[in-house]
Amino acid sequence: MSIRIVRLGTPRTAGEGLRLGTVRRPPRGVPKSEFASRDFYDTWLPKLSPSAPLMAEGQAARDDKAWTAFKRKFHTEMKQPEPSHLLDLLAALSHQTSFSLGCYCEDENHCHRSVLRELLAQRGAKIE
Repeated sequence: MSIRIVRLGTPRTAGEGLRLGTVRRPPRGVPKSEFASRDFYDTWLPKLSPSAPLMAEGQAARDDKAWTAFKRKFHTEMKQPEPSHLLDLLAALSHQTSFSLGCYCEDENHCHRSVLRELLAQRGAKIE
């Protein structure tokens, strides 16, 4: 039992469990009824994605300084009560069941899901 950090839209792996989409927007051009069958997500958790302005800043980050600034701001957003409680819940659930969370970005190292990985690890989550 653990959390897997995945790229949404990629084929699921055995034992992955429920897939949670931590993205601001649903996949474009995909009917809602097909989100799960097309390996995007089963449940949408937009509260665990960067705000729209911060997402644009993260996508524009071209060097380490800009990426570090994005990470710092995203950490601040995730300290708000609702996302913080969700992270606490997911960390606790990771010891009881398997599930995955993800985003569309190709490179996890330049994606907010890498920050979510850090935040969940700090909360004692079991991460694969």
